Amino acid sequence: MVLLSSNFETLYSNIFIQRSAGSCNCKHSPRIFINVCRNVQICFCHGNSSCTKCPDSIFFRRSYSFTSSEELPTHAKVVICGGGVQGAALGYFLAQHGWGKDTLVLDQGKIGRATPWHMSGLIGIFKPTSTETRITEESIKLYGELAQMGYNTGFKQCGSLLLARTKDRLTHFRRMKSHAVCRKIECYLLTTEEISKRYPYINTQDLQGGLWIPIDAVADPHTICESLATLAAAQGVRMFEHIQVNRVLTSQNKVAAVETDRGTIKCDFFVNCAGFWARSLGKKTQPLVKVPVQAVEHYYLHTKPIKDLDANMPVIRDLDGHVYFREKDGCILAGGFEPLAKPVFEDGALPLSVEESQLEVDWDHFSPMLEQMVHRVPFMRTAVLGKLCNGPESFSPDCKWVLGETSEVDNYFVATGMKSLGIASAGGVAKHLSEWIVTGKQPYSLNELNVQRFVPLHNNRQFLLERMKEVPGVHYQLPYPFSEFRTGRRLRVSPVFPRLKAVGAVFGQTMGYERPAYYEPKPYQDSDVDDDLTTHPAGGIGQNVEAPFRVAYTNTFMKPHWFECARNEYRACRESVAIADYSSFTKLDLTSSGPEVVDFLQYVCSNDVDVPIGAILHTGMHNENGGYESDCSLARLSDNHYMMIAPIIQQTRCQAWLRRQQQKFFGGTSSSVNVADVTSLYTALCVMGPLSRAVLSELTEADLSPKSFPFFTVKEMDMGSASGIRAMNLTHTGEMGWVLYIPNEAALHVYDKILEHGRKYAIQHAGYYATRSLRVERFYAYWGQDIDASTTPLECGRGFRVKLNSPIDFIGREALLKQKKEGVQRMYVQFQLDDHDPEIDPWPWGNEPIYRNGEFAGMVTTAGYGFTLNRQICLGYIQNYDVTGTIHRLTPDYVTSGQYEVDIAGLRYNARVSLRSPTLPTKFRDTYGDHYLATRHGGGT
Repeated sequence: MVLLSSNFETLYSNIFIQRSAGSCNCKHSPRIFINVCRNVQICFCHGNSSCTKCPDSIFFRRSYSFTSSEELPTHAKVVICGGGVQGAALGYFLAQHGWGKDTLVLDQGKIGRATPWHMSGLIGIFKPTSTETRITEESIKLYGELAQMGYNTGFKQCGSLLLARTKDRLTHFRRMKSHAVCRKIECYLLTTEEISKRYPYINTQDLQGGLWIPIDAVADPHTICESLATLAAAQGVRMFEHIQVNRVLTSQNKVAAVETDRGTIKCDFFVNCAGFWARSLGKKTQPLVKVPVQAVEHYYLHTKPIKDLDANMPVIRDLDGHVYFREKDGCILAGGFEPLAKPVFEDGALPLSVEESQLEVDWDHFSPMLEQMVHRVPFMRTAVLGKLCNGPESFSPDCKWVLGETSEVDNYFVATGMKSLGIASAGGVAKHLSEWIVTGKQPYSLNELNVQRFVPLHNNRQFLLERMKEVPGVHYQLPYPFSEFRTGRRLRVSPVFPRLKAVGAVFGQTMGYERPAYYEPKPYQDSDVDDDLTTHPAGGIGQNVEAPFRVAYTNTFMKPHWFECARNEYRACRESVAIADYSSFTKLDLTSSGPEVVDFLQYVCSNDVDVPIGAILHTGMHNENGGYESDCSLARLSDNHYMMIAPIIQQTRCQAWLRRQQQKFFGGTSSSVNVADVTSLYTALCVMGPLSRAVLSELTEADLSPKSFPFFTVKEMDMGSASGIRAMNLTHTGEMGWVLYIPNEAALHVYDKILEHGRKYAIQHAGYYATRSLRVERFYAYWGQDIDASTTPLECGRGFRVKLNSPIDFIGREALLKQKKEGVQRMYVQFQLDDHDPEIDPWPWGNEPIYRNGEFAGMVTTAGYGFTLNRQICLGYIQNYDVTGTIHRLTPDYVTSGQYEVDIAGLRYNARVSLRSPTLPTKFRDTYGDHYLATRHGGGT
């Protein structure tokens, strides 16, 4: 039960609670009244009232409206575009921060006027990422508080029942139950017999079991929007209807004003909560703001009232059937997420209101879902149809929410792409964004959801239309490891893509780049293509989609089918020689006319960048809390020229962060240092292994000996008949080798020459899965998986890279000095599983709980098979919790003194812990890189 906030009466100075009987016959207790103005008080829950004496008074009623005739103000701190539940919630939380009178909410229609027929009201606590789960928890808390206050929210914690038709789905449920420990989420696995006994109306003949989640809830988005909008307005938030936002005006890449059809409003912040209109609105800004969302058809079936239907019936999610059910006002509300969706508004012409956006019902499209509904709940056969509603819902290209500050314009925020479940996210998202806007800092990292995870191609309309056929089905699809989309492919490829495809590459996609995941021994033939995705081993979207190459899949939580491929590639990297395509790394050139680039990089980087020309260093770029905004390698090419190499997921985010830091460092101008994105100008080929020097020495006159070309250095050299190649002596895996950054026009020539001269050394191709195993085994952290904006170098064993002993100031220095003095509360560690059988046991893939002496201690971030150590390797963080859940300071002695287990789908496996990168045995002893340990807690050089 959620309790009423103790500061409620002081928080809302013009709202009072009447605890005794009054003239109002409202059944809610306590009765909540609002001072509309100094002359009128109304009951929010029941009353209709307006004041004729005060022409400027706001008019409230239960199905309220806001006058559109009031003159627009000329200035506000925050303008929110979109008066749905997300916009109302954000206004509510900004008002709580004291910004109510400085906040405007604009809507082109009516505030909160979404049709009640076209909203499911489902609030499920389990989400694909821990960040989404945290946000949903905060939404549940908010709606519970509103209900406790007496508002008509429709909030009901009826729980939900997830059904499994396959053993893999049941394995996923076991993984969910294990993961629930870290969030303290109550859930229970049920057998088919238990399901039948509890819910006899469910057909269980084809089920393997289920997962019961008591905390899950339903709510009425319409009434919650009303409640939040009214509370926001009561604290000064002004809401205007029937106003068209034409564009957002900017000055020096910062929000300056909002131009509407009724005038211009100067403002400091703008928040785009415009739903499927969000992308169109972003395009009206200069510079253009990327908001990659696209609307698809989405169906809701409402029955007539069903006799004796349990009002507390749980939400039933038949994930393998792509459908769900819930009780609503004595009826059944059902819907689904079909494998093959239908994008709408394909010509780009969008309706001007919610009322105009209702779509024609396509019974042929909906009938497969209806069949699944009737199959799972047979009483639906005799239910009387009330209404089938079809309306547009917006999805992002990766089926995740789109949140945060945009990369193009400062103070321009986005909250959209909620995939028809905006009620589950609205409260938590609003709480997060309001704090970010007011304080200038994120309360916690939004990595997987941040709008800056996209590049321009993701905002391309043709790409979105193609991808959206597949995206909604992902919502209920089994989340197998390394899942891949099959639409919107072959958009970013290196020049050697045709060669890699021909020799058997099976591709994954990252930030639009096609990257070999592994290589099948059989060369590619055109006949290998399976265009019918319904028969693809990974599942599919049910129609022919062009994919003229092999797309990676891992349709199991056990030992994957590509295991032997990855093992052979791994062996080549460690025992002979291999070539890998690294072209998908982010590549930036940073230059200046004078020493400004050195001074700037010293300010944003925690490592000392003033290294000799030709040196390479690893460094973090941190926020004021010491967390990693980016993790990169810097190669100094000349006095005032550096090349930065970073993960591809940093391509947009890193550039935006550098631009903003330049404005701070150089006093408002960002022109002193030129940051050029050269990602698409260079093909990156990594040649690694103990024989790599022998292969490359045949292609260049440069001396590649350790004395002449040592570890962590860069040289520009010729290779074959090509020139201008930036060769870096590092591999990002710990193996001996070089990464060659080759101008694209020379890439095929250099690739062919490497293969030609490498044949005598039995050169092989290596894909991402093999190199990933190398870095996991070597205990290398990766940004976005193991470290993020909340992780400091002292927590992840990289303190040796930080210039804390230098007088040079940098962002995050004070926070890191404080943490060094006080100690860390979590540590990044490596585990080797001792009693895990890779042939029969479920594999760790990440997000597994870690136990120390039988008590929960942390979570796995990344896992992989170590082919040298011949066992499963897990990387993750451990913390020191006491019985009350309080986290205490950690020491290396505390870490190494415990007995550890890793929980994989409900089974615990003994694990040996390590705080430093291991020195792996090798057949070819070479001093190359042996001194370098990527992760080392407790000091070291």
